[in-house]
Amino acid sequence: MRTSPNRLIATVFGAVYLLVGILGFFVTAGVGFFATEGNALIIFEVNPLHNIIHLAIGAALLSAGMKSVSAAKGVNTTVGAVYLLVGVLGLFLVGTSLNIIALNGADNVLHLASAVLLLGVGLSQDKSTHASKTRAHAA
Repeated sequence: MRTSPNRLIATVFGAVYLLVGILGFFVTAGVGFFATEGNALIIFEVNPLHNIIHLAIGAALLSAGMKSVSAAKGVNTTVGAVYLLVGVLGLFLVGTSLNIIALNGADNVLHLASAVLLLGVGLSQDKSTHASKTRAHAA
């Protein structure tokens, strides 16, 4: 893991998102599962669905980070792409009835920043892993 930026980022982000998912349940008592406005976790709004999504993403990232470089690279890229989509869509969802995960401006900034980091690392680092597999299959 020390030599793989993908494994490091996946593990750290996974642990943070798992923690955020768990902590979110301490502030969402009485909030509807699909509520368009949630309670604040620091500056981020969360509802129970948002917490479950954080737990799932955290578990996927942490698991991939602990498993292998290729797993971490794939999950970083996939989660990064999803966060890019959520960050952009979130700009239009805040204040509407379609905002079922209680996004606010701070969430959108965090999702876009996470997307940049996850996609940046996933697409640019650990290229030798792919090259090694290609050479192994050619042999």
